[in-house]
Amino acid sequence: MEENQQVEPVNKDDRTWAMLCHLSALAGFIVPFGSIIGPLIVWLIKKDEMPVVDVHGKKALNFQITMAIAYVVCFLLMFVAVGLILLPLVAIFGFVMVVLASIKANEGKEFNYPFSLNLIK
Repeated sequence: MEENQQVEPVNKDDRTWAMLCHLSALAGFIVPFGSIIGPLIVWLIKKDEMPVVDVHGKKALNFQITMAIAYVVCFLLMFVAVGLILLPLVAIFGFVMVVLASIKANEGKEFNYPFSLNLIK
């Protein structure tokens, strides 16, 4: 599937699962690495039967992996005090992007996360 190819969900069930790909990343607030594990589980379960979940799942996973890298960089920068400022900003940015992506997925629209590395194609 091409990078910018849009897959229109055909029903509410597709849109709900696409939204869950993004919202499941909020599990990271409860479970270590939950922000990656949540979208991964939803994506693996539904990617073959719902093409829209395949698209949204890859985008959610790519963004959460990018955010994990950003968190590690912020942690390392804490030793020079810059990370103390950056870490909360990165966390707020990640939360807002997940909420926006979830809303777009529920509307049946595609959302491209800014600054996301395209690791899973």
